[in-house]
Amino acid sequence: MKLIILPILLAVLWVPGTTLAQSDYQVPRTEYGQPDLQGVWNFSSSTPMQRPERFGEQEFLTREQVQEQIERQARVTALADAREAELVVDPEPPPQGQTPRGYNTFWIEMGTLGDNVRTSHIIYPLNGRLPEAVEGNPVVAGGLGPDITGDRPVRFIVGGIGKDGPEDRGTSERCLVGFNAGPPFQPSLYNNNMQIIQHKNSFVIMTEMIHDARIVPLVERAELIDDIRLWSGDSIGYWEGSTMVVKTKNFNGMQAGFQSRGTNYDMVLTEKFTRVAYDVVNYEFTVEDPSTYTDKITAIVPMSKVAGQIYEYACHEGNYGMINTLRGARFEDRVEAEGE
Repeated sequence: MKLIILPILLAVLWVPGTTLAQSDYQVPRTEYGQPDLQGVWNFSSSTPMQRPERFGEQEFLTREQVQEQIERQARVTALADAREAELVVDPEPPPQGQTPRGYNTFWIEMGTLGDNVRTSHIIYPLNGRLPEAVEGNPVVAGGLGPDITGDRPVRFIVGGIGKDGPEDRGTSERCLVGFNAGPPFQPSLYNNNMQIIQHKNSFVIMTEMIHDARIVPLVERAELIDDIRLWSGDSIGYWEGSTMVVKTKNFNGMQAGFQSRGTNYDMVLTEKFTRVAYDVVNYEFTVEDPSTYTDKITAIVPMSKVAGQIYEYACHEGNYGMINTLRGARFEDRVEAEGE
């Protein structure tokens, strides 16, 4: 919670239409003469993906609204500190159907760095909200609570539909995709880091979550035929001035579409990476998915430079949670069978 206050305090100095990014900033070049976007970047954010309806088409907060946010965050932080001070470890298991407390605010990384005082990350549609969904595409999203009813394949990220096998668990629990790594990147509770590595003929997007490397070729080549589909899609990249544009299609449909609706089978994703200051890369993405949404979706998520490295996020290599989840379910089965 405390992390959220700092960027809002900085934002008091912000005036709509201006930015802390240097307007005359000259992007450094690699040895190949390309704009240098290399490094580790953080996309944490306290800005919502969808805009609260009360803001309408207002894209940025006013000074008065910034002050209101400062005061609200101060109250929220005081309440959170009071709750944490009173927290005691309860040796008794939680009631049936409830989930034990797994995190407190110490673990949450949601503070915006820099001058991002947007009312939402979504900038199109102009109201900052998801467009209407195509009829017949339900929202399917698991969670940290009890399993939900559903069928394989499990397309949502966290949670599951059962514990008969790993196929009943969400895609991040199975270490297939990270819950914030997309593509596209979406700020979440933690591990909001990615690394860009460049070569003359390739642009590598390395995610912290699940440590997956998306290798984007910059040379001309034919796109994959439609029946070859991948978890992270098939990407090609090209430069538009100082902006790296990455176009991705041919997702395998084994994940929900953007914001947990439908599937991503027909999704076409266009990502744009633009370095606007030494320590800021603007990340803009557009989702076009005509089988899920009636209009496209465009969002902007500023990324801040990290003075460090990405450490290994071992998942398949250390996925003890999956093993113990299934082991616990088999123990419960045995206890139930012995009681009959």
